[in-house]
Amino acid sequence: MGDFYIERFLETRIQKYMKRKEVIAIVGPRQCGKTTLMKHVFGRLKNAKFITFEDRDILEDFNNDVKLFIEKHVKGTDFLFIDEFQYAKEGGKQLKFIYDTQDTKIMISGSSSIDLSVQGLKYLVGRIFILTLAPLSFEEFLKYKDPPTYGLFGSLRPSASAIKWMNRAYDEYVLYGGYPEVALAKNEKEKVEILKNIYNVYLLREIREILQIGDDSKLIKLIKALSLQMGSLISYQELSSLTEYSYPELKKYINILRNTFICIESRPFFTNKRKELVKAPKFYFLDSGFRNVVIGNFQDMNKRPDVGALNESFVASEIFKKEIQLNYWRTNAGAEVDFVVEKDGSMIPIEVKTTIKKPRYGKSIKNFISAYKSERGFVLSRDYVGETKVLGKTVRFLPLFMISRII
Repeated sequence: MGDFYIERFLETRIQKYMKRKEVIAIVGPRQCGKTTLMKHVFGRLKNAKFITFEDRDILEDFNNDVKLFIEKHVKGTDFLFIDEFQYAKEGGKQLKFIYDTQDTKIMISGSSSIDLSVQGLKYLVGRIFILTLAPLSFEEFLKYKDPPTYGLFGSLRPSASAIKWMNRAYDEYVLYGGYPEVALAKNEKEKVEILKNIYNVYLLREIREILQIGDDSKLIKLIKALSLQMGSLISYQELSSLTEYSYPELKKYINILRNTFICIESRPFFTNKRKELVKAPKFYFLDSGFRNVVIGNFQDMNKRPDVGALNESFVASEIFKKEIQLNYWRTNAGAEVDFVVEKDGSMIPIEVKTTIKKPRYGKSIKNFISAYKSERGFVLSRDYVGETKVLGKTVRFLPLFMISRII
């Protein structure tokens, strides 16, 4: 990525916490820009120090002699940045000691949420803000790729020409994803090579080194199976048969994929257990480029049989990046709404379609509005804009890329 910096919206939140005592932890997948973001924040500060736990000498001091670590790296600095914190053995315990004895503001980064959530939080409760940095959102991508078009993004009634320009960016984004280095790549061939490298480094570093899983062949089968079943109701029995994992192993490794920010899970939304309870989750990929490199398919969007699943996964990922719970609604009678988002005390149903020519909606969205007294609903497709009334409530039809603006 060199020295080029793509603006990250998370930086605004980070700045709010910089004057507070609490540790700031930035977690997210490898190569999503955590180091670059931290260095960007670091570069604006005085009396700050930046270290990485990839430096084994520094890591050894931290693990084995925290007082020596403080003397070398903490004392006399107002701000300490620690990159690759996941390599620390008892990171939370050591960090608590530093926090309780020093006045230095600390920011750390980690490539998975596992260490922080399991080992760290029992020591750091009340002392840490955990912020997730995902690959670029579509807004961040568009702002970098095409600033003039991004300037039109705020309108909930975009013109036909604005939609056309934004859909060009959308197609590139959905095919190759939002990893910053991929966005910065000069051509499609380079993008695919970088994605292959991200996938291989994930298996090598995250899976083998940090999680110490020797044989990753079953996990690779699981990743591929989830790639091909993206957005479908998951059958654990079928996945167990495909991967040769036992049921407890399967649950464990799916959790690993979630905690390392590869997959995101949508759970069933229900209030009436008898009519609505469907236990099976759906899985999507946080980054569509990562998913496409797993299946080796970078065909144009208009030639793909999986375009519907890719559109749905895009919406899921954008909702996840807003830190909103992912849910879908399905009844035993077969009614289904792709996403349910809670906003301002109202349950908002969101349907994802590939193409629409006029304001049409299925029975499911009507049934949901009736059952939950929703104030509004949305149907997202490639380029149709309009609205209609359903049981007296407004259902809006908008392009897919506008999901972040309606939630």
